[in-house]
Amino acid sequence: MVGGLATIRAEQALLPGGWARDVVVTVGGDGRIASVAPGDAPAGTATDATRVGVLLPAPANTHSHAFQRAIAGLTERRGAGSDSFWTWRELMYRFVGTITPDQAQAIAAFVQMEMLEAGYGTNVEFHYLHHAPGGQSYANLSEMSDRIAAAAAQSGIGLTLLPVMYQFGGCDGRPLGGGQLRFGNDMDRFARLVEGAGRAVAALPDGRLGIAPHSLRAVAPGDFAALAALTDGPMHLHLAEQLPEVAEVQAAYGARPVEWALANIDLSARWCLIHLTQMLPHETDALARTGAVAGLCPLTEASLGDGIFDGVRWMEGGGAISVGSDSNIRISLAEELRQLDTSQRLRDHSRAALATVELSTGRRVFDGVARGGAQAAGRGTGAIEAGQPADLLALDMSHPDLEGLGGDTILDSFVFAGGNEMVADVWTGGRHVVTGGRHVARDAIAAGYRAAVRDLRASA
Repeated sequence: MVGGLATIRAEQALLPGGWARDVVVTVGGDGRIASVAPGDAPAGTATDATRVGVLLPAPANTHSHAFQRAIAGLTERRGAGSDSFWTWRELMYRFVGTITPDQAQAIAAFVQMEMLEAGYGTNVEFHYLHHAPGGQSYANLSEMSDRIAAAAAQSGIGLTLLPVMYQFGGCDGRPLGGGQLRFGNDMDRFARLVEGAGRAVAALPDGRLGIAPHSLRAVAPGDFAALAALTDGPMHLHLAEQLPEVAEVQAAYGARPVEWALANIDLSARWCLIHLTQMLPHETDALARTGAVAGLCPLTEASLGDGIFDGVRWMEGGGAISVGSDSNIRISLAEELRQLDTSQRLRDHSRAALATVELSTGRRVFDGVARGGAQAAGRGTGAIEAGQPADLLALDMSHPDLEGLGGDTILDSFVFAGGNEMVADVWTGGRHVVTGGRHVARDAIAAGYRAAVRDLRASA
């Protein structure tokens, strides 16, 4: 530390104007970048500077259901009939019926730790597990939201918490049942829950609060404006994920999900729309023009058989992108980016589908998720520049697959030849939470997770 500032010296750094060599980044006590300077500036002479080979913005993980991490690997058997997202969902609902607040916190802390070790700087938690089994409120209405915030205090991750409004079981307004009862609220109770979640987030050094209407199936069509008025933070929405969802919305509202959302919701850069794996070309073009971020979860979308987001058309139309780990079956920034691009190649029989003449694939998708993730998290610009949150990622240039590389080729190798093992250091809001590829509190957080899932998995 120098004069109360943390100092990082990078041999190479990805700045807003491109790659730069021998860069010194100082971080203020407020967790924001105080300055970015050449290595020969006075700050660069600090003997206690953390020295790294490559410094990058640490993107936000923009879509997570933390509790689902505990069922990773437990839903891969086939039933008597065909298996699908909908049969997986029923298994998930049975599992969710028994999770306690203590278990939810331990699982969330473990998920956040894994995000940090994968190179993410922020957890955007799409949080819909609100109530006790059977749907009764806890004495503290926002108990489960408080536990997500408490997990962030343990892991040190930047948190954008999105309490989820989930009122109905379908477009016909049918009541929730079974495991869904723990998710449900009417508008009045949800507003009070959001107030409580806001207090929990405000206790964190850099927490943020948004709102997530779950989907067009689970929220009344006339409630979107009222929900948007509950906070000034980000708005996230599941949209156009599954073919049966498209059919249900079209039958109920006379339009496909994206068409209905474009006509009836005030979509803008405040919104992040999750999945978007079932869009027609004209829907993709029109939605990209709204400025909303596409919240993509390629590993989960492949696991659940959702379909393939049209990344080529979306990005050609100037659409913003971000990635998230969703069901948390596997938490890896590099693998999400790889799956995003390789799915385009498989569909179109092409190579380097998301590259341009100017930018390699790794550089273009990494730049995209750094910017789009910050927008979706309500957390700055996603760039290494003064005034921005110090969400930073350093790669381990001693890794054999990074030996001798520079510039965009580093990102190509991280995305297509590497993964979590290349992550050396991560800062989130200036907090140095990953060193040498390992979270500073890994042992304690992992022990809590093991204890939490022992009983849950025994009964799964």
